[in-house]
Formats: sequence, structure tokens, C-alpha cells
Amino acid sequence: MSEIKRVGVIGSGQMGSGIVQVAAQSGYDVVLRSRSSATAEGCVAGVEKALTKLVEKGKIEESAAKEAIGRITPTENLHELEACDLVIESVVEDIEVKRNLFDELDRFCKPEAILATNTSTLSVTELAVKTARPQNVVGIHFFNPAPVMSLVEVVQSLTTDPAVVETARAFAESCGKGPVVVKDRAGFIVNALLFPYLNSAVRLLENGLASRDDIDAAMKGGCGFPMGPFQLLDLVGLDTSVAILDALFEEYGDPSMRVHPLLKRMVAADRLGRKTGAGFYDYD
Repeated sequence: MSEIKRVGVIGSGQMGSGIVQVAAQSGYDVVLRSRSSATAEGCVAGVEKALTKLVEKGKIEESAAKEAIGRITPTENLHELEACDLVIESVVEDIEVKRNLFDELDRFCKPEAILATNTSTLSVTELAVKTARPQNVVGIHFFNPAPVMSLVEVVQSLTTDPAVVETARAFAESCGKGPVVVKDRAGFIVNALLFPYLNSAVRLLENGLASRDDIDAAMKGGCGFPMGPFQLLDLVGLDTSVAILDALFEEYGDPSMRVHPLLKRMVAADRLGRKTGAGFYDYD
């Protein structure tokens, strides 16, 4: 595969902005595409703020922060991605939205470009077959927050060329990450293990085994986890968690992956976690 020099990122949410920051800090020219120029420019402003904090903490030089910001080009136009060697989408976790996006990317991006998805659960193969280049479609799953978390899951679909997998792995390493290669199955490695655990914590709470605070404290104190399950659910978002569990249950049919009714009720009540100010915990 040709060398990656210019990276496109689609999506200006927390994950998208994190990937933009990582790629720009790693020396790549980055084209950030959002649905409007205002949200794209807002994302760049957020990255600049994050880099300024790193400068204030003495973790990077001010010159390095300025150079990274100078590598980012915000846009609302998909045509601006046509010169990118690698395009990573980080839009809403909805298979139809992503299918339509890959159909558009296939038309706008140069034929040799690698098209990647940051999905945490959905089928990479289903996205690949929406293009005329299924061999060039791969999963590059960063973890949140992308500038901090060291892991990247590189997902090889049934159609992905092994050379593309190797290029994706090398890209992740060049960004200072520790990539692992995984087959295209729902949840990949981390979420296939993590979300049944989170779902079980909800079941224990609903059954009255222990309080929310004690369950969180037990998993932090007894297992050394940085967050308890309810703190983590609130961080991920309960709507996102339900979507991931639904995909896992559909794929594996494991009862531990069937969404607990309490999670569904909380989503219906718009208690989605940090993003709405209330989940298992309340946030100011």
C-alpha cells in the first residue's frame, strides 16, 4: 500500500475530535469533515483547547501544538477528502447511516484510498460491500478518549486485503498506539468482553444485591478498575450501551448480552449518562 500522508476524519463529536488530535499530533495532514462549517471549526477549536492544556501541563511544546493545529483543515464538503490516503469515519453508530456514507466515500475518494470505520460493534464487512473497493475497507477502532487510550482494534473483514490490515496497523503504531488485529465479529475483543460485564452489574443492582456506589467501589477496589461499571456506563452513554448490547445479542445469542430492562427504561427517560447530565449518577 502507498504511504499515508493525508488523513480524513468524518465526525466532529468526541471520538472524531480525538482522532483528529491524535493524527495531527502524529504529523499527518488532517481533513476534518463535519456536516456544517460551524461544527467543523468548533471541533478544531476544541482540539486547540486540548492542546493548550497539554502545553500548560508541560507535556508538549507550544510550537508542537501550533504545528498540529496548522495541519488540520476543517470542511463541510466530502469532496475535500478526495486527496486523502486514509479516511476514518466516526459518525453515529447506525448501520444505515454508515452504509450510505461509505457509498458516498467510494465515489468521492481516490480509488487507492483506504476507507476505515471507527465502529465499536457494527459489521465492517457490511460497510465494505457498499463500495467498489471492499479490499480497501478496514476497521480502525480507537477508544475514548482517543488521545489518552493506547489501544486500537484493527478489524479485518472477510474482504480486507492483508496489506491494508498491515497499513492500518502501522498507522496506529505511528500514532503511538498499541494495535491488535481482530476478526470482524460484533464487539470485536474489548466490547464483547466488557458489555456483558456492565449488563451484569445492572442486573445485580436491580436485584438488590448491593447499592450502585458499593458495586462501583467493589470493582475499583477489588479488580483495580479505574471506574466502576455504572461510572463507565454513564461515560459511554446508556443509549450507546444498549445499541452495543443489542448488536452483541444478535450476533452471539448469549443471554448475558440481552439488554437488561432497566437500561431500556433509563434510555426512554433520557437518562443517558454524562451527555444528558443524568444517568446512574447526576451531573452538574
